[in-house]
Amino acid sequence: MPAPLPDYVTHSVELLSPLGAVRVLRMFGGFGLYVDDVFMALVANEQLYLKADDTTRVRFEAAGCRPFVYEGSSKTVTMSYWTAPDDALESPALMLPWARLAFEAGLRARAAKAPKSPKKRVSPPRRTR
Repeated sequence: MPAPLPDYVTHSVELLSPLGAVRVLRMFGGFGLYVDDVFMALVANEQLYLKADDTTRVRFEAAGCRPFVYEGSSKTVTMSYWTAPDDALESPALMLPWARLAFEAGLRARAAKAPKSPKKRVSPPRRTR
């Protein structure tokens, strides 16, 4: 039987649940949160971070949100996950617009990684003698 989730992870799942069923996976000392198999959020250091990209990052910045940053082996790494505004952490209804932004960014990231359909190989014409 898996260990119960920490309270802050359970709270994050509740905040995101209006978007759909949330699946939680343990990863790298934190937790990955998925809706409809779209990786859209993570929880690290008891903080919820939502997926952002070039399309949505400016909204997170304007709301005073902070990116997820960690110390790598040789440099500081800033990831494309941002905190939500403080008021959104109090209510699933207030979180919903931010969760939608994260979900859409997750969809775009997944589409960008999807394998392109292979091009049809056209064989050269056969030579006749």
